[in-house]
Order: sequence, then C-alpha cells, then structure tokens
Amino acid sequence: MKRRRQRDEEFEPIGSAPGLAQDDHSIYPGGTRLGEVLVDLQLVHPQQIAAVLAEPEHGGHKPLGQRLVERGIIGEYDIARAVAHRFSLELVDLGAITPEPGATKLLDESIARRMVAIPLHAANDRVVVAVAVPSERSIAALQQAIGRPVVVKVAAHSDIVAAIASNYRALSGVNSQIRAFEAQQAQRGEVEARPEVSSISEDAPVVQVVQQIITQALRDRASDIHIEPQSERVRVRYRIDGALHDVLDLPVAMGPAVASRIKILSNMNIVERRRAQDGQISMEIDGRSVDIRVATTGVIEGEKVVMRLLDKSRSLFRLDQLGMPDDMIAHYAGLLRAPFGMVICAGPTGSGKTTTLYGSLGAINSPERNVMTIEDPVEYRIQSINQIQINEQAGITFAGGLRSILRLDPDVILVGEIRDAETARIAVQSALTGHFVLSSLHATDAPAALHRLLDMGIESFLVASSVTAVVAQRLVRRVCTHCRATYEPSREELAFLSSIRGRPPMAGFLRGYGCNFCAQTGYLERIGVYELMLVTDAIRDLVVDRATHEEMRKVARSEGMRTLGEEAARLIESGVTTIAEVLRSIYVVGG
Repeated sequence: MKRRRQRDEEFEPIGSAPGLAQDDHSIYPGGTRLGEVLVDLQLVHPQQIAAVLAEPEHGGHKPLGQRLVERGIIGEYDIARAVAHRFSLELVDLGAITPEPGATKLLDESIARRMVAIPLHAANDRVVVAVAVPSERSIAALQQAIGRPVVVKVAAHSDIVAAIASNYRALSGVNSQIRAFEAQQAQRGEVEARPEVSSISEDAPVVQVVQQIITQALRDRASDIHIEPQSERVRVRYRIDGALHDVLDLPVAMGPAVASRIKILSNMNIVERRRAQDGQISMEIDGRSVDIRVATTGVIEGEKVVMRLLDKSRSLFRLDQLGMPDDMIAHYAGLLRAPFGMVICAGPTGSGKTTTLYGSLGAINSPERNVMTIEDPVEYRIQSINQIQINEQAGITFAGGLRSILRLDPDVILVGEIRDAETARIAVQSALTGHFVLSSLHATDAPAALHRLLDMGIESFLVASSVTAVVAQRLVRRVCTHCRATYEPSREELAFLSSIRGRPPMAGFLRGYGCNFCAQTGYLERIGVYELMLVTDAIRDLVVDRATHEEMRKVARSEGMRTLGEEAARLIESGVTTIAEVLRSIYVVGG
C-alpha cells in the first residue's frame, strides 16, 4: 500500500500548490496519473518517464511534470493540455485573455498565489477561474474563498503566475499612500521640508511606497529601478529586458523621504545628499530572496537613486541557454577545458557578460578543480566555488584580491572585471603561469578587447601569449511568443538587414503586437548575440605588431569568425528578434 502511494505522488502534476494536490485520487480519478495521460496522448514515451523517475532527486521531492519540463522532455503547455484533456476542461491561453478587474478582486492575492489560480470573469453569479491543477479540494477551496460557484478552466502554470503578477499590481494602492503622505505633510506644516524617516513605523506611507515599488519591479522582471527627482515630479522607471519604462510619478515633496528610506535600508549616510554613495539591501519579496545594489548621487533637483535587483531564486543559465549557436558552443566549451590561458568576455555595461561568465563556470566547475572568483559584487553564489567580494574600504581590491588568490593554489580564476592596468597585468601573468583565467572587459567587439589591454600598457607579446579567445556580446529582446505575427518591415530596416548580410525569413518577418505577458511591448525576455574570436597564430602576429582594429577584424573573419551583425541577422531570420531591436541594441562595425 505504501509503495502504491509513493507511485501516486510521483505522477502528481507540475505546479501543484502545497495542500491542494495531495488528494491524488480526486486529481486523476480511477487511478489515472499524469504519466499515464501523457503516454496516452503520445506526448512522452514510457521509457522517458521511467528514466526520469529512476534519476536521483536533489533539493527535495519534485512532481513528475516539473522534472519532465526541467529536462526538456516536455513543455508546460503539454502538461496543461494533458490535464485539460483528462478532465474534458477547456484549455485557455492567458496571453490572449485579459482578466477582468472586477473578477480578480473577488480572490485575495495571497490565496491566488498559493492556489495558482486567477479569476478571469464573472457572469450570471458564476466566476470563471483558470487553474493549473484541478481537484475537488482546490475547487471547493476556491468557491469558499470567492463566495460564488466557480467554472474551472485549465492554463499553464507559468502563465497563471505571470497573470497574477500583472493583474495583482503592488502599485495599485500607491495613490492612497501618497494622499496619506501629503496629509501628514500638511499637518507638519511647510517648515519641515525634509521629513525625518529614520524612526518612522513600518506602516508609514513612505515605507509602504518604497516596498510597493520594489515588489512590483520584481514581479515585472525589472533589472533596475530608477527614482529620479525632477522639477515637477519624482519619476520612477523600471528597466525591463534592457529598456526603461515609466511606471509611476510621485510628488516632489516625497522624493527626499523616499531616498532617505532606501538609504536607511542599505545602511547609507542619510545626512549626506550630494556625494555619491553605494549600498546593498537583502530582503524577501513574494517568497523570493532578493539582493538589491543601491547607488545614489546628487542631481540638480535632488537625489537620484538606482537599484539593481538580483533575484536569487532565478537559476543560472547553462551555456546552451545563452543564445550561442551549436557550433560556437562546441568551440567555446573546448576553450574552457584548457589548463591555462585567458578567455575574455567583452561588451558594454548591461550586455550580459556576468551571465556568460557564470554559465562558463558552471561548465567547468568540478571537484578536481579549485575554482576561485573575485567580483564586485558577488551577484550569485555558486556551491563549491570560492567567491571573494570586493571591499575597497577594507582594502580588498581586484588587484590585491587577485594576488591573494594566486597564493591559494587555484586552477581556475574568474576576475569579475578588468578595470585597471594593475589588475590586467596580474591576470595576464596568471594565465601565463599555468592558471585558466576568465574575465570581463568593457569593449565594443572582440578585436577591440585586445586593443584595450594594449592601451592599458600591457606588452603586446604578453597579450598575444596569454589570451586564447575573446567573446564579444550584446543582449537583444526576444519577440513575444504569445502575440507574435507577421509584418512588413520598412525600407530602411530591409536595407539594414542587407548590410549585415541577413536574409528574409522563409515564413515572413515576425514581431510581437503586445499582450498580457509582455506588458504590451511585443518583447519577452532577452537572448545573447555572440562574436567568438579565437586568438590564432595569425592574430597573435597582428597583436605583437600592434595592427589596427580593422586589420585584426579582417583576419579573424577570414578564419571563420562571425560578427555580431551576422549573428543578429541569424536571429532575425529565425524569428527570434526584430530588425528594429537589432538596430537599437547592436552597434554594427564594418560589413
């Protein structure tokens, strides 16, 4: 009996919320489990299910559906399709359906998140609700929470989570907090221009506004929050998929209080308002641990604050998830297996260099290697890797930290960023003395990275001998898969595509027209565009001779290097991104 119960749990659907999917027989009556439904629909083979169930689990018990999705055997929409088919329920596409505000108000946000369910609309005293895992218990719980009979439909788990994030807005109550703040200001009088926020309660309007701004930014997948004082307002913007979006206007009087509240959270000096400061906040939002890097500086109208959000719950990318084509992955993975030498990841700020470096570490990390990093800051902690955090106040700099690493018997060294000549020289010497070095460098493309090292004063023969490859990269936004459709590009866009040797897609050009999932932008998530230059004998000779950027680029292309523009053209041809996005994100050098 115990063995039968264990088998039932293993065929529990993906995305089951705690306490809602434990009555397995009500989920799949008659003993039919998710695995059996997937096999009946010919979505998986029995051998695939057996193989997944035989694999050891790490990090606790996971439902079968989640394990199948994580291994790329099946997609979440196939799981939802199987669930809908089993119960003869309608499968809904939440990308094309906008939940009615009146319906979502009927279900508390905390319950919606816990039950992975969202009301779509209410009519004739009934409420239509999309769920990921239907069961008698969950349906009864929904009816009790809503107070009306419910009509259940099925949607993919991630779609429901995204719909909850976009429809239960953390900023929906910000206006009431602003009014409360203005009322408090009126009571204090105009004499107190800068309200004291160091001792206010957690329920104070300013505290709530800051919390709501950060919460909504995380739900919207924002990487940065910009709080900018202006003459007639305080503008709040989120950077989502690399582009800034206006989300909120605060009254001018609220700017100093908001900045002070953030500085208190990040242990900054709230009295100093002109000098630039840096800090860090760690908090938990919607059950997710978040690290926030904070930077402030004085501007004409007050104090500007920028917060960089680092969601610890997001898993690190593997090499095959970054956007490199298969042949480039094979070349790059081979380079990472070298016992010594230096691989540089080049690009401007915000081009995804750190993500590529972490993906590279994941590919080479093993118990036989001592892997050490020095970073500013340590954005993600990786088990079994020794990571050093830069702290200039404590005397820990890139150069000093790198020297200390060399005394700790390292095999692989990651230098978060080469910023100065001293760090560059130590990194180059490390690569020449039997260590494998990974590092990032600000440069426009692959040949320019080598010129940056030369410009820092590193001897040309040292650069030629130490660097084995340079990866230049950019990030472009992906066309939203939920709302994409064909379109006709402008004449200028077609001319640009031709200039980067691109070809029109066989099925027509694609772009997103805007939906709930992409916040009406037409883009969802980003992908890397890469340029891999191997430092061959011919390139080494050019480096020693201090050849021009164009000469180096020409030889690299003759040896098989595909440029950023050519790789971007490949993504346009496959419908992953648009010509306009490539124009916005990638500076194309040469032809």
